[in-house]
This record gives sequence, structure tokens and C-alpha cells, in this order.
Amino acid sequence: MEIELARVAGFCMGVKRAMEITLAMADRAQGRVYTYGPLIHNPSAIELLASRGVGILQSIPERGSGIVIIRAHGVPPQERAMLLAAGFQVVDATCPKVVKVQMLAKHFASKGYLCVLLGDRGHPEVKGIMGYAGEMGCLVSDYENERHLPCLPEGRKYIVLAQTTQDESRYEAMARDILARNSNGRVFHTICDSTHLRQSETRRIAAEVDAVVVVGGQNSANTRRLVEIVKEEGRPVIAIETENDLDRDMFAGFSRIGITGGASTPDWVIDRVAYCIRTFQVA
Repeated sequence: MEIELARVAGFCMGVKRAMEITLAMADRAQGRVYTYGPLIHNPSAIELLASRGVGILQSIPERGSGIVIIRAHGVPPQERAMLLAAGFQVVDATCPKVVKVQMLAKHFASKGYLCVLLGDRGHPEVKGIMGYAGEMGCLVSDYENERHLPCLPEGRKYIVLAQTTQDESRYEAMARDILARNSNGRVFHTICDSTHLRQSETRRIAAEVDAVVVVGGQNSANTRRLVEIVKEEGRPVIAIETENDLDRDMFAGFSRIGITGGASTPDWVIDRVAYCIRTFQVA
């Protein structure tokens, strides 16, 4: 059985930066260090941070102390203000690509533009961006939602934005459809380069192998997108979080396996998955 590892997989720039910031804070901080919600959507990475003494702040108390790190996904500005008001020192580890979308939403909302965002309802990145859009934000979470946009009357000025980990082809199709019904808008291509590269690489691998193993957290939006892409390419997909989820029987009948991972998947987890699959061949 041959194994092909994706050329682009593992931590993206934003996730790597957030991990480095948090680990540095854990090393030198005098008091407690927290992340506001899980820093990234990967259990192995969260376990590493916990082993270094980094806790997770799930809600904002009236009073608190220590350092709170804003997760890579970002937060609404109101929640950042609440953290500061509670007495925490706030360190911002929001991915710069996400910050760009936040600032676009804030800028155009202040000028009276409706901000139409294609994203996953309930995802922390989406909540943060919508917080910057305020009352001018309109979330599109699926095609049914998009085709019946009640918040986009004829002649209304608007912009279209994407959650940074959305599928490119889906976003482009949605944007074309909206512009065709109301030409008074501007589309911004805010899907990050890392997402583009991972999606393209996943399509390439899926075309060349019998099945694809996608490694990443169950709550990771960009990892789920890779799983969807493999299915769209007509290949079997094995979605796992770590090598502990693997079983030899999963690979029965396959002669060539591809391995890829989401932008929040640690490289060491992908390496262990590849090693485990290789042991199946020689055992």
C-alpha cells in the first residue's frame, strides 16, 4: 500500500502564530494564563497547552485576573471590552487573515453597507466578524438562506464576505447569484491563502489515490471542508482526530492512500497517523 502525504497540511500561519504566542505567555507569565474558549479546534493541541498550565475561560466573570489570550478565530469587540473591564490582561492572537475580514465588516458597516457573510452559523470566527458588522451584518449559512435573503432589498448597498475557511467554489457561486439579483454590491475574496492551498492539494490527492485520510478536530470547520471536498471528488474518506482512531480494516481493498490535515492539525499528529498506517503494511 502506497502512502501520499499532502504537500500542504498541518498548522497554517495563523494557528502557528496563536500557538507560539500562547506558549510564550505560558513560559514567562507570573499569573494564570487562559485562552478565551479553545485556542484552536484540535484536541491534541489543547492537551499540549493544558500540560503547560494554560486554562480555558469559557465565560467572562464580573472580576478576574491573569492573562487571557484571544483565540485564533477572534471575538466580537464587545466581548474583548468585557474581558478588559473584568480586569484581565488581554493578548490578541486572532489570525491576521481573520482581522482583515473583521476590519472590512467594521469599515463598511460604518458607511451604511449591509455586510453579507457566508459562514458556519455558531462558529466563533463568524460570531466575531458579525460582532464587528453589528446591526448591518447578515449571515448566510446555506444556499437556502442565500436564495431568500430578506435583508437585501433592491438598491441596497452591500458587501459580500466569507469566513476564511469556506469552500472557494461554493463562495464564488453564492456571490455570483447574489450579484445577479442585486448588482449594487462588492464581493471581497476573504478566504485565506492557506485554505485555498489545502483545498487544492486535497483535490489533487483525491484524484490520484483510492481513499483519503483527513486528520483534524471534529469541531474544525476547515477540516470538515476537506472531508466534503474528498467526497465531492468521489473518493472514500476516513476522517479521524488522531492515530488512535485508526483500524487496519479501514484500509481493506485500498492500494494507495492519501493523507491530509486541517489548518489546526499539528504536524506531529499527521506524522503519527502516517507512521501508524505504515505499520499496518508490515505487521
